[in-house]
Amino acid sequence: MAFCLFIEAAYTQKKPLIVFVTGDHEYGGEQTLPLLAAELEKSYHFQTKVLKSFPNQNGEKDIPGLEALKEADLAVFYLRWRQLVPEQLALIEDYLTSAKPLMGFRTTTHAFNFPKNHPSEKWNAFGEFALNAPPGWGGKAKHTHYGHESSTDVSVIEKAKDHPILTGVQPNFHVRSWLYRVLPDYPTKGSEWLLMGKSVNPDKEAIENPVAWVGTNSYGAKIFTTTLGHPEDFSNESFQRLLVNAIHWELGLKIPKKWKGNLNINVPYRGMVND
Repeated sequence: MAFCLFIEAAYTQKKPLIVFVTGDHEYGGEQTLPLLAAELEKSYHFQTKVLKSFPNQNGEKDIPGLEALKEADLAVFYLRWRQLVPEQLALIEDYLTSAKPLMGFRTTTHAFNFPKNHPSEKWNAFGEFALNAPPGWGGKAKHTHYGHESSTDVSVIEKAKDHPILTGVQPNFHVRSWLYRVLPDYPTKGSEWLLMGKSVNPDKEAIENPVAWVGTNSYGAKIFTTTLGHPEDFSNESFQRLLVNAIHWELGLKIPKKWKGNLNINVPYRGMVND
């Protein structure tokens, strides 16, 4: 009888809710992240909800359903240059102040792009205060990339090789993302670098830059940030393992002992399109 009650309790235990917030113009996050979410539900005992910019990836002022963040155990952002209304920003701010964990992909370093002196201008620095990343594109941080014809060789940083997030991640692998420059001032002090990127075929003089890190943000929340996220990256098994591991780590769960196999995430690069 006791054993049956234990099984019932385990079965009815609430699955952690992961809310994905997408809208990035270029990289198809609204296509890749639903596929990742589906795999997380199928194989890893999570529940997920994917929110998308309206009416499409170019819709900068509306992401319906952000109320879901009130119930989220983890928020995952893949945004680029949004200008959301105050009511929607307030829902994101409520999540941030809850100090629950969050994850950010690539262009989320410049998630918002409000005009100078706009009442919501502070949100342009979302990358810094939420993800320990540069406070927006360009500027004094020199946040830039090395050209769309380049790609990136990724390597595990020696000091971080035993971090749980790197379980099963190959010491060296290659991705299509062109390398983002975040150095010299970012990631913010106290962040732990996990992966280093070296630009292949850069369009200017390039330096190596961290492409994934963890830490605690200005709200006291656990964060995982990666400047990778080109759609072709999602078909790379090491990148897939990195993400699955990071989600478990952020939620305080044990990293899966057994990899469930390569995830079927095959989304072509769209680039900037007007539709």
